[in-house]
Amino acid sequence: MSKLRIPIGKNDHILGNPDTAKIVLVEYGDYQCPYCGHAFPLVKKFVEEYGNDVAFVFRNFPLTDSHEFAMSAATIAEAAGKQGKFWEMHDLIYNNQNLLSQEMLKECVTALHLDFNKIENDITTSDIQDKIEADFEGGVRSGVNGTPSFFVNNQKWEDYDGTYDSFVDLIS
Repeated sequence: MSKLRIPIGKNDHILGNPDTAKIVLVEYGDYQCPYCGHAFPLVKKFVEEYGNDVAFVFRNFPLTDSHEFAMSAATIAEAAGKQGKFWEMHDLIYNNQNLLSQEMLKECVTALHLDFNKIENDITTSDIQDKIEADFEGGVRSGVNGTPSFFVNNQKWEDYDGTYDSFVDLIS
């Protein structure tokens, strides 16, 4: 079984407290992947329903060979994070995944009232690209070969079957 090779750190986007949660769920995801789109509401419900028992970490794993807008979406989400709105952008992109395009991403920036000039500047700096690349490389080192890939308490989760019940079974 594969292990999470890159520990959760200050550069991660985290919902909940990984130091006190019973379950620390790390997802390597691609904003354009239909399977990630299917998992998104299941993860969201799981995190909301189990509150302090769960910490959720999202890491970028854009599959650029098959998803034209995956890198752009990851870049915009990371840039939104620099304005304190990573999770809002993450959710907005997944909630509108079927409309994903450059124009839609611009509309998301407007909808979240982000500073467009700052976004434009941030997406051209190397730190966002470095973050996405580090997420991707960490995924590869941890045995990720597709999306979504989940790790539960640092172990690759092989039992995810695309249902909400598979998440609930983690708490049981």
